[in-house]
Amino acid sequence: MSGDGQARSHWFDDEAGPVVRPYAMTRGRTSHAAQHRLDLIAVVVTEADVDDPEADVTLSPEHVDIVELCRSPQSVAELAAELDLPIGVVRVLVGDLVDEEYVHVTRPVPPAELPDESILRDVINGLRAL
Repeated sequence: MSGDGQARSHWFDDEAGPVVRPYAMTRGRTSHAAQHRLDLIAVVVTEADVDDPEADVTLSPEHVDIVELCRSPQSVAELAAELDLPIGVVRVLVGDLVDEEYVHVTRPVPPAELPDESILRDVINGLRAL
């Protein structure tokens, strides 16, 4: 068999990195019940009464890292970048932490719900006229 044929039978890429690890971190889950609220711009913040997440033996090291990072507000995208984890994995882990009340998630106001710029200009002009 030629070297080219052997390369085709080699089904994984050495540079792909760990493939099993994200699967193991999420215990095989690819989504979470709270997933619908966890888009890329959703902001995750650690609850005020959380002192030492490392004391909870049920949390994985990645869960603890998320709790610590979210002491200042972080978007889901920022967490994924900081932890060097896929977005799907971060969503599952954050969902776990929401369920356990370690963090809460807020979403920025959608652009469709923001006041129209022309209305704001009219209000400012009206205030100036007073």
